[in-house]
Amino acid sequence: MAWNGRRNGGSLRQVSLFLLCVCVWQSGAESLRYSLAEEMERDSFVGNIAQDLGLTPSQLVARKARVVSEGNQQLFRLSPSTGLLTAKEPLDREEICPQRETCTLFFTLFLDNPLQLIRGEVEVLDVNDNSPIFPEKEMGLEISEMTSPGSHFPLEIARDKDVGSNGLQNYSLQSNSHFSLGLGRGKGGGKYPELVLERQLDREEQREMYLLLIAVDGGLPPRSGTAQIRIVVLDANDNTPMFSREVYEVSLSENSSPGQLVARVEARDPDEGSSGKVQYAFTQTLEGSQQLFDLNPETGEIRVAGKLDFEDAKKHEMVVKASDGGGLYTTCKVHVEVMDVNDNAPEIQLTSHTASIPEDAPPRTLVALFSVRDRDSGDNGRTECIIDGDLPFTLTPTFGNFYELRTNAALDRETTAEYNISIQATDWGPRRLRSRESLWVQVSDVNDNAPAFSQELYSMWVTENNSPMVRIGSVQASDADAGSNARVQYALVREEGQEQAAVSVSSESGEVYVVRSLDYERVRALEVWVSAADSGSPALSARALLRVLVRDENDNAPVVLHPGAESGAGGAGELVPRWAPAGYLVAKVVAVDADAGQNAWLSYELAKATEPGLFRLGLHSGELRTARAVAERDAPRHRLVVLVRDRGQPPRSASATLAIALLHDFSDAHVRLSQDAPPAEPDDTLTLYLIACLACVSALCLATGLAALLMKLRRDRQRQAEPLPTFPTAVAESDAGSLPRSLVYDVCLATGTLSSDFHFLGPLLPCFPAGIPSGMAPQRSSVCSQAVSNPGEEGDWSAQGRAPISEDKSPRPVEEACPANRGMELNVSSDQNPWLTHQ
Repeated sequence: MAWNGRRNGGSLRQVSLFLLCVCVWQSGAESLRYSLAEEMERDSFVGNIAQDLGLTPSQLVARKARVVSEGNQQLFRLSPSTGLLTAKEPLDREEICPQRETCTLFFTLFLDNPLQLIRGEVEVLDVNDNSPIFPEKEMGLEISEMTSPGSHFPLEIARDKDVGSNGLQNYSLQSNSHFSLGLGRGKGGGKYPELVLERQLDREEQREMYLLLIAVDGGLPPRSGTAQIRIVVLDANDNTPMFSREVYEVSLSENSSPGQLVARVEARDPDEGSSGKVQYAFTQTLEGSQQLFDLNPETGEIRVAGKLDFEDAKKHEMVVKASDGGGLYTTCKVHVEVMDVNDNAPEIQLTSHTASIPEDAPPRTLVALFSVRDRDSGDNGRTECIIDGDLPFTLTPTFGNFYELRTNAALDRETTAEYNISIQATDWGPRRLRSRESLWVQVSDVNDNAPAFSQELYSMWVTENNSPMVRIGSVQASDADAGSNARVQYALVREEGQEQAAVSVSSESGEVYVVRSLDYERVRALEVWVSAADSGSPALSARALLRVLVRDENDNAPVVLHPGAESGAGGAGELVPRWAPAGYLVAKVVAVDADAGQNAWLSYELAKATEPGLFRLGLHSGELRTARAVAERDAPRHRLVVLVRDRGQPPRSASATLAIALLHDFSDAHVRLSQDAPPAEPDDTLTLYLIACLACVSALCLATGLAALLMKLRRDRQRQAEPLPTFPTAVAESDAGSLPRSLVYDVCLATGTLSSDFHFLGPLLPCFPAGIPSGMAPQRSSVCSQAVSNPGEEGDWSAQGRAPISEDKSPRPVEEACPANRGMELNVSSDQNPWLTHQ
């Protein structure tokens, strides 16, 4: 088995290598090459990719054609609708490819469906846009007058950023009588100008001179740069400084710290004095190298002054000049090779990224395409990529340093809605450097989950005789999906031909309502199926059983089956022998109740009986039995009213009537109970009405008496508070000769009595109480005395709570005279005994 596993693994690797080789071969076979002059304006035409590949613009659009430049800056733009490749910005060759003969920019064309990578390159052509420039506008030379003709004096070279024919081509020197211009060649083949002494100098004749050096390039039109040469003629110095070596070669790590010693050059001059003192300086050295290194002019020590970077320059070449005090000098070269250090972490650059994928996407679905680049060299620049964590994604190397991020398993949004994919790129250096790139991938929902009810069976109760549309509960279903796929709507499942159910379900909330009134005696339970469907496409649904149980209500009175209604008003006839002992079964009352439970529990009792002690009725059985032995004195006819009552709240009842006849024997088969009807029972309803009327009359009389008493007390208080009125001295002095017209007379004659009462209602002339003023006393006395002495005359009388003495010489209260009349009354009987009262 182990051998088989190794064989299978080797086969997979061979297939992968074969596919990668085919992809590389196809990409190499279809590489694109273009050229573009520098400094062209924005959106300048580079090439027609559609025409070169034999594709139409519509095919480029369908295959999502896109161009990715190498490096951090995207310099080109591809228009899929036209197939044209253009430059996004004007290109400066000297900035993009400094100090290079050829400037080539690489890009990769990506095509999908199927995935295809095509490598392309654009050569940026140089134009003559830079003039030669000398590092210094003035160069100084000190030449001894002892210098022999033919001596060569190297000069600073001019720099031209252009290359090829547009670069530096020639030097020229202003005409003079002592020097000519020559061209020297360095070790690397580079040319540099040098002065050639044609005629020996004479310091006494000319101590210094100025020459003009001109550098010319080969562009059209040509450009030039100039520098002035100042020559100082020195006195005789016959020894030139000499270096111990012509070339110093040094290897230096790129992470060398500033101040680190690189090399120490040394030159010796046998002369004495100032002619033998040597000074060191850089000459014919690039400006970039001079900024990275520092030379001590006294000791010749070269130290690191800046940050070395292997990726920017792998080698540095410097020329050191050693000059003595007499103006003689010599030069040597210092070659510094920068050693690579793993100081650059891999760079991850995304080319395409799908931010959202459906959860039903098949395995091997492309999610992202990216490249990894490490600027280091060797193993320091070799990289590998992995995905952190156990995620359903995998990385697959494709072309060059590109990787594909694909799914390797089925996705489930309900388990994981989004993934934070952390891609880690690591190089193979001794100190392994890493970089990370995080990709967020959201899993879009697919309607793959049906709604699920919280219960398979919902049981709800409703009391019968309910009002329509009463809420009895709710059903609840949830959907693990999201958005519209999780929006659940409820509905009743109605089979074809089935009548409309008595319940309804709210489609949004799932609340259950009873749409009409239910009767427990007809329907005791309902069962319907409720469906919950989501809003996905296609919609998924689930079912649950809804059981509605009707709770009984005491809405049915008991129904007496025996004795039945056909027995008539006289009741059912039963025969009982005179010799029946106690406990003799006379009859059985049978009743039923359409309700259920406690509402249908029935009890029996005797409501009325002609002779209550003769019969007893079973409370729960309804059996009518004799309570004692039948005696001869018992009446021959009995009428019983049986009351049947249930235990509901409130209880309901029904009644039945039994007619019982007591017989000596049963030989008279034609005995009829209806021959002699029992005496009629008094009408209970009429008796109730009479009692109610009597109670109302009594209450009215009581209220009238209380009202009269209250009015009397009130008038007494008012009379005591009012000022005393004045009255005439005699009643006979009035104009009418009788009572004043303001008096009201009321005569009550009782028929069939021996005497009649006359009631005179009206104002009275009061007898003033004690304590009145002295001037009023005779008037009071005359009034009161006249009232007593003339009782039979028509006039005003008054009394203090008692009437005059009648024939029996006993006083009577006023209330006894006429109870139906209250107030101020004058009673005169037929025997001429009037008596007066007031309230």
